[in-house]
Amino acid sequence: MPSAGEHIFGGGPDDGTSTMLHIDMDAFFASVELLEHPELRGLPVIIGGAGGRGVVTSATYEARRFGVHSAMPTARALQLCPKAIVLPSHHEKYRHYSAQVMNVFRDVTPLVEPLSIDEAFLDVAGARRLLGSPSAIGAAVRERVYAETGLTCSVGAASTKFIAKMASGRAKPDGMLVVPAAQSLAFLHPLPVGALWGVGASTAEALTRLGIRTVGDLAVTPLQTLVSRVGEASGHKLHSLANGHDRRSVVTERVEKSIGHEMTFEFDLSDPRQLRLELLRLSDQVAVRLRRAGLAAKTVALKVRFSDFSTISRSRTLTEPTDLAQTISDAARDLFDHVGLDQRVRLIGVRAENLVEAHETVHQPSLWEDESAAPSSWRDAEVTVDRVAAKFGRDILKRASLVEPGPRERRRPDRPAPPA
Repeated sequence: MPSAGEHIFGGGPDDGTSTMLHIDMDAFFASVELLEHPELRGLPVIIGGAGGRGVVTSATYEARRFGVHSAMPTARALQLCPKAIVLPSHHEKYRHYSAQVMNVFRDVTPLVEPLSIDEAFLDVAGARRLLGSPSAIGAAVRERVYAETGLTCSVGAASTKFIAKMASGRAKPDGMLVVPAAQSLAFLHPLPVGALWGVGASTAEALTRLGIRTVGDLAVTPLQTLVSRVGEASGHKLHSLANGHDRRSVVTERVEKSIGHEMTFEFDLSDPRQLRLELLRLSDQVAVRLRRAGLAAKTVALKVRFSDFSTISRSRTLTEPTDLAQTISDAARDLFDHVGLDQRVRLIGVRAENLVEAHETVHQPSLWEDESAAPSSWRDAEVTVDRVAAKFGRDILKRASLVEPGPRERRRPDRPAPPA
């Protein structure tokens, strides 16, 4: 591993105060794909869908230089970088390499907080006696990740999470930047105010109107002036960050706040039946993830994006928490039926929110409840599908309404469609 990208801000020694590490894999999805396509190294490569509705999930730095970024339509990315090579995503491979990388992190310290599949915070204060200074630990992690996976990562080391994350961004790609505690403000204050967490386009515009262009400008702005312009919560948060204050520690266990799935259609849809079937399919995916996580949802949310890109969200609180696809689907369909379709639909999504531990929920049967439609009946069916799927794959058994008809099974126009 080259060490040219490893340095300490301010040019002084690593004084041991930078024990919060933020480690971010470099162009993770793209880098994993290049392990199997070494002939493409050094070329602009885009990972994502290649169809008309394809979206970029990752891109090599050679493609990013043309303005390509994740979540951009692939068609737009190819306009910016016509010579880019598009490869499909393989999420199973990304999860495999992510697990390897996280195991390396946990060998260094048990205090690891994954932020996503390709980045994490590490608190290495307790590892210093055994492994050395934060810079030595960061260098060792980079070397081991590369040796075991062939992938590179960038490391930011500081006394707080916020500055460590900013430092890793400055170290990219394939580098490390250590910011000693005494150098925190010298590192922060020259940066543009938009570098702060929570400063989006509208907030940046509001701050610019106050003459605030750098983090240093923000740090010396009276707190009440900020509060009057961006609100109580944002004003206090931004003022603290600009002055280098961030008391957050590493959280090793993260509770999911919501679980959702959504689908962007290749062609905009207007058929309510097709859309309801998609809601059922998405609800089934959400329910499977809830059961795997041992969670239940108190709230079901619906997301609909129309052909003009306008987007609406609706939600409903259930009478009791659930992890059943049928219950989630019923709520999502009812929300959808009240939306009113005045144009075609580009995207639809279902999300389970207000999650609780499933074992804490108790079903209260109604005196008038139809046993054949009771949640217990649906639970037996859905759990049975889970067991079959675990052994033979999820596509081996599915709801009849979600089975695509074959050439000889397609319905005649005069034959009614089965209920979704």
